[in-house]
Amino acid sequence: MAIVLEDVSKTYEVKGKRIEALKKLSLTIEEGEIFGLIGFSGAGKSTLLRLINLLEAPSSGKVNVNGTELGSLTGEDLRIRRQKIGMIFQQFNLIESKTVYQNIEFVLKASKYDKKKMRGRIEELLDLVGLGDKADSYPKNLSGGQKQRVGIARALANHPDVLLCDEATSALDPDTTKTILKLLKRINRELGITIVLITHEMEVIKEVADRVGVMTEGEVVEIDDVYSIFSHPKHDVTRGFVQDIYDFVIPSHIDVNDRSEVITIKFLNEHAEANYVNQLYRHFKCDISILNGRIEYIHDMPLGFLMLHIKGEPDEVARLKSFIDESKGIERAEIYAEID
Repeated sequence: MAIVLEDVSKTYEVKGKRIEALKKLSLTIEEGEIFGLIGFSGAGKSTLLRLINLLEAPSSGKVNVNGTELGSLTGEDLRIRRQKIGMIFQQFNLIESKTVYQNIEFVLKASKYDKKKMRGRIEELLDLVGLGDKADSYPKNLSGGQKQRVGIARALANHPDVLLCDEATSALDPDTTKTILKLLKRINRELGITIVLITHEMEVIKEVADRVGVMTEGEVVEIDDVYSIFSHPKHDVTRGFVQDIYDFVIPSHIDVNDRSEVITIKFLNEHAEANYVNQLYRHFKCDISILNGRIEYIHDMPLGFLMLHIKGEPDEVARLKSFIDESKGIERAEIYAEID
């Protein structure tokens, strides 16, 4: 199911002041993909997410989901269409007075689900999210991860085509976050559900998304597949997010002068696993020290970074840099060389 936003915008009037929360933009999210939206608070990502199921009506533009323009629907037609767009939230939004079973049952009753099939559907959902033994538990007796699993089961109750995730892991610890992201990825692959998730954490994007849009000040400033975003970020905001992942800085004790230089090398795909530094040692009369290094695996493709401190005659250092620039699958990444 493709989600197509055509020239959508969102403007609020607050105390007589016009606030442009979302500037006019167009966006297509492909059927069956996991699409991430990343940005800082106030970037407009939550507003954009809520346009997809018309919890927020756009000030201009059209929202098309599976070929249906949602703005053309009203009343019962819109309610039925929304049932096919599930949503999970940062704070879980469970009904504390109801059991896990009853929380899911509540959603099914609201959608007038077939009563004869209801128990079977709830048990199926609880098994899917790994909570088959928690049907009679109350939210207060669940961990944060378990609460979010209930939220996911509830969002899937009506067999949705789209699942919207509003900072779904922000309230969870890192280990629990990983288990929830693995669950979302499995749901996407096994059920074919299109997932749109918003976050301010690049680690979440790296772990689960196929493509990502970077937002700032109500605009989507960059869109690409996740590997390309990490290996070749273009916008300053994107570079900032990627820099936070690698956290490469020049240590304060390193002296950089006309005979000393710090460079960061980026290794793409299979080149990330090559023993490249040995080649530099053999071919150049320079003193080479490794200051930092890291390899990430993004969708099973390696991406490596290595920060080096190079000392030597200026001509030899220049020759070394030219060698790097001419090497296949290897680039210099100056944006990862900040001063501590």
